[in-house]
Amino acid sequence: MSEPSLPEHIAIVMDGNGRWAEKRKRPRTMGHQAGVRALRKTVEHAIKRGIQTLTVFAFSSENWKRPESEVRRLMDLFMRALDKEVEALRDNGVQLHFIGDRSAFKKSLRESMDQAEALTREASAMTLNVAVNYGGRWDITRAARAIARSVMAGRIKPGDVDEDMMSTMMATGDCKDPDLFIRTGGEIRVSNFLLWQSAYSELYFTPVLWPDFGAGELDAAIEVYQQRERRFGLTGQQLKGARHA
Repeated sequence: MSEPSLPEHIAIVMDGNGRWAEKRKRPRTMGHQAGVRALRKTVEHAIKRGIQTLTVFAFSSENWKRPESEVRRLMDLFMRALDKEVEALRDNGVQLHFIGDRSAFKKSLRESMDQAEALTREASAMTLNVAVNYGGRWDITRAARAIARSVMAGRIKPGDVDEDMMSTMMATGDCKDPDLFIRTGGEIRVSNFLLWQSAYSELYFTPVLWPDFGAGELDAAIEVYQQRERRFGLTGQQLKGARHA
């Protein structure tokens, strides 16, 4: 009997940092710091499990609406985490990419992101996509505008536009779509994350707050994924026939 297949690409909405801190009567910033540690543990275990791509939702385009002091601390934490973690990521074979609209960030932060990507460019054990100032609708709109410009310039015809072309224009265009979509923190919604890419993802929601997420929780999500039958529009009987063909 064959081994259950692993998800090649896992996407995670890392939710619950603030509530984790509030439960401990600590500042929300402490929750975000604990969230960085949880991400480190999750990345390390994903590498051990042989996951090829991990995409995490770090800062959404809606997060700018949070209190200014919290956003400022988040940006400071982001800078410090980049400086501290990037060499360890490279040494562990992690190729780092940032997806989202970087234009809203300070020049120093944009430069740090560029440097981190350059430093890890040759790593090949796993790709880590960190979504910052990202939104799924922004991603789709951006792709549609790029295709529209190509049509207006005469490089392609309207009839050339198909789902494959749209997929390649997405922020994650170099990766296959997520097989498994995880959201921590107990909320049951996708919150504008990878809307196009997660059309056929297996969804997994857990009440575990992100700072408490680690190797065991990732294994549990993968185990649930392996128990599901991914049909992609086929019937179960068709799928069994294709397996035995």
